[in-house]
Amino acid sequence: MTQAFASEESEALSPEEAAAAASSCSREFRANPHPVYAALRENAPVCPLSPPHGVETYLITRYDDGRAALADPRLSKDMYGAIDAYHRIFGDSSIALDDNMLFSDPPKHTRLRRIVGSTFTPKRVESLRTRVQEITDELLDQCPTSGPVNLLPEFCFPLPLHVICELLGVPENERKQAQEWSATVAQTGFGPEARKALEIAEGNLREYLVELCARKRREPDSGLLSALVTAKDQEGALTDHELVSTAWVLLFAGHKSTAYQIGNAVYHLLSRPEQKRLALRDDAAMAAAIEEIFRFETSVENSTFRWAKEDIVIRDQLIPKGALVQISITGANRDPEMFTDPDELDVQRPNVQAAHLAFGYGPHYCVGAPLARLEMQIALGTLFGRHPDMALAGAPEDARWMTVPFPAFRGLAELPVVLDPS
Repeated sequence: MTQAFASEESEALSPEEAAAAASSCSREFRANPHPVYAALRENAPVCPLSPPHGVETYLITRYDDGRAALADPRLSKDMYGAIDAYHRIFGDSSIALDDNMLFSDPPKHTRLRRIVGSTFTPKRVESLRTRVQEITDELLDQCPTSGPVNLLPEFCFPLPLHVICELLGVPENERKQAQEWSATVAQTGFGPEARKALEIAEGNLREYLVELCARKRREPDSGLLSALVTAKDQEGALTDHELVSTAWVLLFAGHKSTAYQIGNAVYHLLSRPEQKRLALRDDAAMAAAIEEIFRFETSVENSTFRWAKEDIVIRDQLIPKGALVQISITGANRDPEMFTDPDELDVQRPNVQAAHLAFGYGPHYCVGAPLARLEMQIALGTLFGRHPDMALAGAPEDARWMTVPFPAFRGLAELPVVLDPS
C-alpha cells in the first residue's frame, strides 16, 4: 500500500483502497493525501469511513458538495449535541475549551461571532502591520545564512505565534510555554498515551487562560483579550467560560494554520522556480500567488467535525442522523470540476481568491482570514526580498510531511533551506 500513493503521479487507487487509507489515517496517506482524495472525488465523493476513534463518519471531497455542506444548517457544529461521539474522539478534557463560536450554531454562534467581530476588526488587524514587519525582520536577523536552517521552528512558527500573542496581549515571556502546549494539542493522535498527553496540555492551557483573563480584568490593556473581557452586545457579554474558550481558539487557530501555510508556500515556490519568479514580480503578484497556494496546499486539510441533525442525502449517499461529517478542504480545492488542472500550481490562476475554500464558507468563514493574509504577504515578501537566491537544502521530493494520525493540519515536518547559497 505504501507505493500506491507515494507520489501525486501514482497509479489511481481503487475506491476501497482510498476509503481504507482515509479511514486508517495511515502514514502514507498523511504524507500525501492528494491521490486518496482524487480517488474519493471520482468514485465515492461522500464516503463512509471507519476511523480509529470508532465513530461513524462521512467525508465529503467534491467542491460543490463541500461548499454547500459548510453552510448547511442541517449539519451542526455544536458538538455538545453529539456529546457521546465527542467523548469518544476527544475525551473529557477538550469540552471546557470548545465553548466558542467555532463549535456552536445560531443563535449562540451569531451572538459570539458578533461580539468577537466587534473587537477583532479590520482596523485592529491593519494596525498590526508595522509590528508584523518588525517581528519578521527580527526573526530573519537571527537566522543563520552560512548553512542550512530549518525555517519551521526558526521563522514559520514564531512569527504568527508572536503576532497572535501581541494581538491578544499575551506577555512575551509566557509565549513559548503556550506554544508548546498548543503543539501537543495539534500533533496528538489516538490511543491511551496520546489521550493522556492531550488532557495534560489542554488542562494546562485552560488554567493559564483562566488566569490570563483574570489578569486582563484587573489590569486591562489595549489587546484583543482585554477588549473581549468588556465587549457586549444587546444580549450581554461573554460568560467566563466563553471568554476562556474564545481566547483558546484565537490563540490556537491564530498561529498553527498560518505557520504551516507559510511553510507550504515557501516549499512550493522554491520547488517551482518559474512560479516563484512570477510571484515575486510585485506585491499584487505575490498576493495572487498566496491565494493560489491557499488553494493548492491549504494548511487546514479538513473542516472540523459537524454532525447530522437529521437524515441527509448527498449524491445518493444517506448520511444518517447523528453521524459525523467532515469536508475535505484539500480535496475540494483540487476538484477538476471547479479548477482547471487543479494539481498544478498556477500563481496567475484567475479569480482563485473568491473560489477556494481554505478559510471555509458560510457562517463559519474564518474570522482571522485578514490577519492570515497580512502575515503571509509580509512573511513571504520579506523572506524572498532578503534572500532571493534561497534554495531548499534537499531535493523537493525528499520533503517530509507531517504524519500525525489525524488530518487537522497539512504541513511539513521540517523545512531545511539555505538562505544564501553563495
